[in-house]
Amino acid sequence: MSTLDFDQIVALDAEHVMGTYARLPVAFVRGDGTRLYDVDGREYLDFLGGLAVVSLGHAHPEITAAVAQQAATLVHVSNLYYNAVQPQVAATLDRLLGGDGRVFFANSGAEANECAIKLARRHGQLHGGPERYHVVSAYGSFHGRTLTTLAATGQPQKHEAFQPLPSGFRHVAFADCDALEVALDERVCAVLLEPVQGEGGVHPAPPGYLEAVRRLCDEREALLILDEVQTGLGRTGRWFGFEHADGVRPDVVTMAKALGNGMPIGACWARAGVAASFRPGDHASTFGGQPLAARAALATLEVMERDDVPARAERAGERLTKRLLALRGVTDVRGPGLLVAAQLAADVDAGVVARRCLDAGLVINAVTPTALRFAPPLLVTDDEIDRAVALLEQVLDEVMNG
Repeated sequence: MSTLDFDQIVALDAEHVMGTYARLPVAFVRGDGTRLYDVDGREYLDFLGGLAVVSLGHAHPEITAAVAQQAATLVHVSNLYYNAVQPQVAATLDRLLGGDGRVFFANSGAEANECAIKLARRHGQLHGGPERYHVVSAYGSFHGRTLTTLAATGQPQKHEAFQPLPSGFRHVAFADCDALEVALDERVCAVLLEPVQGEGGVHPAPPGYLEAVRRLCDEREALLILDEVQTGLGRTGRWFGFEHADGVRPDVVTMAKALGNGMPIGACWARAGVAASFRPGDHASTFGGQPLAARAALATLEVMERDDVPARAERAGERLTKRLLALRGVTDVRGPGLLVAAQLAADVDAGVVARRCLDAGLVINAVTPTALRFAPPLLVTDDEIDRAVALLEQVLDEVMNG
């Protein structure tokens, strides 16, 4: 239990923390599995998972033990030297992605995407000349908040306050192959896409789209970069979201959120021939892949494989989707596995519903003004799903009844 009460936390935050977040009125101090506890000891069902980060649940005993042991052994060593944990994580990720690749470690999804963009530019310029540095991404996408990844993000409203952004980025409509084909000229080094647009409202790539993009990239000699920061590592019912497409093999894959079960770690995987475009000194990260974060990732991956979390996410997602579709006020449910958006009736404000759900003890968020996002831990139980949906049903009834 915190030694500060809620009002003290809010006052301290207001005085000393930059106001970049519109925080909701709760301060969490403890977690256990799919449950969170606030400063007053009240219990909540966490169906947001720290924005799809806490993949195996809060305070998972095996991850906790691994991190504690590593913290007592070696927390950090510079990437000027080898460490014993980082290459084991890289080998596991490479195996899950089909092999013959290399991994760069960072601290977040934005940094993983930054690495992917720099690698694509380096590769493009080595193989196509100095003008081959443009990247095409989709409207509605989200790739991060660094200046470069913000430029790649297809949400112009997020760009305005930070102009001028880095040049060399183009946007086309998501799932529009004709528009993409027009955009892919000889200056384009890569196409950057999410298999499911998470922050854009949980919109999966339609059948055949990623396959068509792969063919276009092959024809135009552009790299296919898939941003799996939110979708990767079991979340969609497959190890990676692109695996829902038929036979697609990307050139570069970025990951982060689920990888450390809450410890900050990101990764950029690339085919060996593409990764070879980087030379020593081309890219670096002081903390990337350091022993503490890497040990959390290694333990997380071990549990994920042992417990077959993609299969669990697929089954749990089917149950969650079925239960949500039965609710009054829910008109549609989008998303594979345990990355799900419930589309609400036009006259229902998702922000109001999410806030009322928090009051009722359920943590979800309004991913759009009319849709709620669910991304619970991948080990969520049937009983927890049923309880979460029952809480939402109660809130929806209250909101729609005025």
